[in-house]
Amino acid sequence: MVTTIFSSYELLSDFTANEWINVIKANPTATICVASGDSPKLACELFCEKVKEQQIDISKFFFVGLDEWVGLSPEIFGSCHNDFRKRLIQPLGLAASQYHMFDALAADLQTECSKMDAVIKSRDGIDLMIVGIGMNGHIGFNEPGVDVDLLSHVIELDETTLSVGQKYFKEKTVLQKGITLGLKHLMNSKKVFLLANGERKATVVQKAVEGKINNQFPASIMQQHKNGYILVDEAAASLLNKLS
Repeated sequence: MVTTIFSSYELLSDFTANEWINVIKANPTATICVASGDSPKLACELFCEKVKEQQIDISKFFFVGLDEWVGLSPEIFGSCHNDFRKRLIQPLGLAASQYHMFDALAADLQTECSKMDAVIKSRDGIDLMIVGIGMNGHIGFNEPGVDVDLLSHVIELDETTLSVGQKYFKEKTVLQKGITLGLKHLMNSKKVFLLANGERKATVVQKAVEGKINNQFPASIMQQHKNGYILVDEAAASLLNKLS
């Protein structure tokens, strides 16, 4: 794992977008998994801009959505599906054959998990995963105490996630479970970028980078990823004592 500090969120996001472009240039059929949420938002915007400016051929690249709130329609503002559609699918004009996301309204969520795992396996794994970190150390909906050997799964959401998650919605929304790629997917990914910015993320970044590796703080597993990168701005890095 490597930790890199940027002077601003904008530079962090620009670096991420450029690296995303480079992965696709090197492998036009690359499979990219991206989180929704605030941290990757600007990187997604910049990626879309750079694709158009540089006329990058994205006709063969494949997008995978990291997670979703169980029971929410993809039309609801604040759902991960809604974010992905606005941030990537529509701006890039992706064909339906170029992406796969969880159906959080499916009658059989275990089948949804199996479908996602099968899609990823069929594409020889994930080439680049871009994620954020929650205030409880979660990545996706891999909550404290999660089994690190799980692939896609359904999970009860931690109280912190339920509370913080309300910020994504225009009105109070009932949240209980999440459906998510597992930490085994993260560890199997060829490259992982974990993005964090702002002073409020300083404590969790410090735990992820310098804390004990355990499933009570899921992001700490990044320390074991051979091609994992923690990308943070100066505010989020303010409590770090050393760099890997």
